[in-house]
Amino acid sequence: MIQVNNLRKSFNGEEILKGLTATFDKGKTNMIIGASGSGKSVFLKNMLGLFVPDSGEIIYDGEALNEMEIERKSELRKDMGMLFQHSALFDSMTVEENVMFPLRMFSKMRRKERLERANEVLDRVNLVNLNKKMPSEISGGQQKRVALARAVVNYPSYLFCDEPNSGLDPKTATVIDNLIQEITHERDITTVIISHDMNSVMEIGETIVFLKDGKLAWKGTNKEIFKTDNQAVTDFVYSSELFKKVRIAQNEGF
Repeated sequence: MIQVNNLRKSFNGEEILKGLTATFDKGKTNMIIGASGSGKSVFLKNMLGLFVPDSGEIIYDGEALNEMEIERKSELRKDMGMLFQHSALFDSMTVEENVMFPLRMFSKMRRKERLERANEVLDRVNLVNLNKKMPSEISGGQQKRVALARAVVNYPSYLFCDEPNSGLDPKTATVIDNLIQEITHERDITTVIISHDMNSVMEIGETIVFLKDGKLAWKGTNKEIFKTDNQAVTDFVYSSELFKKVRIAQNEGF
């Protein structure tokens, strides 16, 4: 579990996070949504330790990030997986080398053990016989699955995903969503996902945090989000053409 209490962060005198409080549950796909400029990326970077908040606290399973010694922070970072928006695979490395990279950096495994683990997670994301391929030789959806395999190869306690479906077609996006949720449940990971994709919210939004102007404006599930009377949430949810059609269908009793 990750608890965030009264988090504040400013840049050049402009306050971006304004006393933000939220909880992200273990073993669930926790989603952060909101319009552009609502503070999602800044929030994520504070949780990752890339930014230092001006005030407030971030607590990882009972341990406050701001109170950790440097060595403990390093240990915590080893326990985090990160799935980047554009996969961020190393172009000069093969698929298996990309997946094994965190093991080389953060474990004392021998090469044989690293390769066995890499094959295990590649199989889990339904990628076989691609080990020696270069990222340029596989599709965008396959690249995203390689990136997910790399993010979980260390068996992290915390998984962070930044717009994991960016640039993917709807069918492939659903595959990625389902893999993230399945792995989260299987390994009891605290997963935090930044997304603007309402299809993803519908598919895997077990806990949804909606940000507006750097504050928590609403929290609920993918079932509750369509029933809320929070105007900011409904404006956001039904801003896409797809969900305009959903609303029309609901109003007409279908």
